[in-house]
Amino acid sequence: MAVRSASAKWEGTLKEGKGTLSTSLGDHQYSFSTRFEEGTGTNPEELIAAAHSGCFSMALNAALERNGTPAEYVDTEAKVQLRQSDNGPTITGIELVTEAKVPGIDEATFQKFAEDTKDSCIISRALSAVPMTVSAKLVS
Repeated sequence: MAVRSASAKWEGTLKEGKGTLSTSLGDHQYSFSTRFEEGTGTNPEELIAAAHSGCFSMALNAALERNGTPAEYVDTEAKVQLRQSDNGPTITGIELVTEAKVPGIDEATFQKFAEDTKDSCIISRALSAVPMTVSAKLVS
């Protein structure tokens, strides 16, 4: 299996400083305002959401394919909730909202696959300490 990496550099104070997140796709700016307010740029939680939505979509697609009911598409949004807690800012939940077009499958079976995938995809397992929900819509 492969090893994936990214790096981050931060300069300055927490509120006035700035950082760069570097991935194989390039550099992405982040700051206090992009993380805790509504500033322009990215933040670690957004990157977690991107990773989780990508992983979930692939895993759900693979499970449906193994079932003999391959999806035409799976489209997922992950909403990572960052809230203040007694321990400071904390990821308090992740909501997966997915939509898929899957010919030949009924609603109950699709919902079961979505729920099972929420618990079993690689990123879900890595983030298992965080409460997660899935809202799945089967498109006809």
